[in-house]
Amino acid sequence: MSKSPLDATVVVTVSYNSSMQLTGFLESVKLSEEDDLIVIVADNMSADLDSTSQIAQSHGARLLALPENRGYGGAINAAVASLPASFEYVLISNPDVELGLGTVTALLAELDGDPHVGAVGPRVLNADGSTYPSGRQLPSLRNGVGHALFARIWPDNPWSRSYRAESQGSDVRRPVGWLSGACLLVRRTAFEELNGFDEGFFMYFEDVDLGYRMGKAGWTNVYTPAASVVHTGAHSTSTESGKMVRAHHDSAYRYLEKKYSASYLAPVRWALKLGLTVRARVLARTGRLG
Repeated sequence: MSKSPLDATVVVTVSYNSSMQLTGFLESVKLSEEDDLIVIVADNMSADLDSTSQIAQSHGARLLALPENRGYGGAINAAVASLPASFEYVLISNPDVELGLGTVTALLAELDGDPHVGAVGPRVLNADGSTYPSGRQLPSLRNGVGHALFARIWPDNPWSRSYRAESQGSDVRRPVGWLSGACLLVRRTAFEELNGFDEGFFMYFEDVDLGYRMGKAGWTNVYTPAASVVHTGAHSTSTESGKMVRAHHDSAYRYLEKKYSASYLAPVRWALKLGLTVRARVLARTGRLG
């Protein structure tokens, strides 16, 4: 009897003081498929570790308590490294996500149907039912800079629309540059070929970088609306601390520095560094990422 793809799939989420969101996530995983899925909760040295441990145990999830905060990508990498070779697919998800019915089955169908697909992401819905643009083009000098400059004051600007691939619509299955790390299914061979997430991104842009490296290595990132999840914590607060704003811009520069690494592009990198530094200082005053 052949092994079901669900039997070769594991769900990994990262907890950092996230016990309040964990119950809803684990219950949604339980209800999403007829067969039980193995879930690993990688905890980044949370202050609420005891609560997280109790919730994980009560829902049959495995807790991987890390001795330090390794960031989102680092925690995912640690969890994947702990898995036996029999697990071929990994659903990576935030703990403030709730899976819809058949989400994993629909995502697995994409990987099973095309061996060149390395990662697939679902439609991500905000708590109000609107669609979050979770499958996007890779940031470029043109659309990235335009989006950074105008997204807050002109939300419908052409650079942001291009970056978010809005012209293609949220109802269309399509290859994309990168998929939101809030929820995506990766083929383990592809993920490990790339050595997982770049842990130099402590927070922000680790998913953008993964999509970029997937494409460079010949793998395809696919967005499919056949699967859907609700990101209950998406945009739950209107402000972010100055520390978070700076982290976002530092990660943006790290990504662009890697993408435009040629020696002759040094002036471009200098300009990007200056622009991102100034933007971070301005936005830190209001505490908004934009």
